Amino acid sequence: MRVEEEAPLMMMADSEDVAVITNTDLTSAESESKIINTMVERETDLLRKIEINVAEAEKRTGKNTVNIQETYTVYLIETRPAESVPEGGTPAAPDSLWRRYSEFELLRTYLLVTYPYIIIPPLPEKRAEFMWHKLSADNLDPDFVERRRVGLENFLLRVASHPILSTDKIFFRFLTEEKGWREAVLETGFQDKADSRLKSLSAMFRVKNPDTRFTALKQYSDELNTVVSHLLRVRARVADRLYGVYKVHGNYGRVFSEWSAIEKEMGDGLQSAGHHMDTYAASIDDILEEEEHYADQLKEYLFYTDAVRSICRKHELIQYELEMAAQDLAHKKQQKEELVTGTVRIFSLKGMTSKLFGQESQEQRESRLAALGQSIQEGEEMVKEKNKECQEFMQAAWEDIERFKEQKDKDLREALISYAIMQISMCKKGIQVWSNAKECFNKIQKERTSAQWCT
Repeated sequence: MRVEEEAPLMMMADSEDVAVITNTDLTSAESESKIINTMVERETDLLRKIEINVAEAEKRTGKNTVNIQETYTVYLIETRPAESVPEGGTPAAPDSLWRRYSEFELLRTYLLVTYPYIIIPPLPEKRAEFMWHKLSADNLDPDFVERRRVGLENFLLRVASHPILSTDKIFFRFLTEEKGWREAVLETGFQDKADSRLKSLSAMFRVKNPDTRFTALKQYSDELNTVVSHLLRVRARVADRLYGVYKVHGNYGRVFSEWSAIEKEMGDGLQSAGHHMDTYAASIDDILEEEEHYADQLKEYLFYTDAVRSICRKHELIQYELEMAAQDLAHKKQQKEELVTGTVRIFSLKGMTSKLFGQESQEQRESRLAALGQSIQEGEEMVKEKNKECQEFMQAAWEDIERFKEQKDKDLREALISYAIMQISMCKKGIQVWSNAKECFNKIQKERTSAQWCT
């Protein structure tokens, strides 16, 4: 089986459907706009009706459920009608509400349980992973909170753009009702439907006839997780070294400035060259901040791999239940055959009891046959039901997997192209800095020659 790859670009509610960067000489503002641009296709009824964005984050302090003071972050979700505004008109004021990260987690858990055949979009990381040394590990750090804000908006738009998830009433209430939403989601009873981890592990190791497509998908998901993890680690190491290289250029600036103080004819040129080196050294902070957004895009697909594995685990569980029902039915049919023929194929306690204490009466045998017949009929219905459940799950899951694969290929391609363009732009700026420094050094020679002619 061929399973393709991909990853996402970040999003913004009022941007275009797909961000395609063709200009390698971008300003920082243009570049940031490109990064936050959404990769979400706005083809669902929900996104035709409303625009969704997570507008800001706010730090708050309060007491938790065990009456302990804590500091946490809340995020402002804004929704407004998606209808176009007449020229010169005023857009409708957005409806807004605040949500904590834990509420996003509750929403996603509800979606996972309610729609086990759908690859549920992941949330951004709760704490920073794959960091380079200048990044803060504090989950209340302003830069980290801002990246998480973008990721939470991405999550909402991913769900809102899904043909099935976008129609969920609990999701719509999450966007529009600040009070009463948590009670509403708990009233659905989704927690009672959740499969226990032990049950899933048992199914994984005991299923006898797993579907080869899901087995291959699970293997691919594991391999993609490994590859993206390695890529993020490499990127973090490169960022560390790149930061050091750029900052060392600041020493050029200091040395050129000190040198200019002891030179008459060369002073201005050296001073200008030092200024260019200082500018170059300072630019790395914005460069790596921009890079961090691309890293977050890769992280989204790192977390997507767990969502894919979740579907594989659910299929294993359904397949295991089908196999157990079929095995139980076969055992009951064998019991009936032995009772009718009086032949015991395998050793059983009941068979030994019959030999030791004599055969049961005709009335007892008929009663047992009737009970077994009823039990077999129920077993056949159970197998039929489980088989139907398995087939329906496979069909629905594979449709969503195909949708996800198309999304993944598109997102990863755009993210990697944009990252490459950012690197090209960064290199061009470095070339420009050294070209400017070269001009400064050329002026030194010209100024010296001019001074000699004057004397």
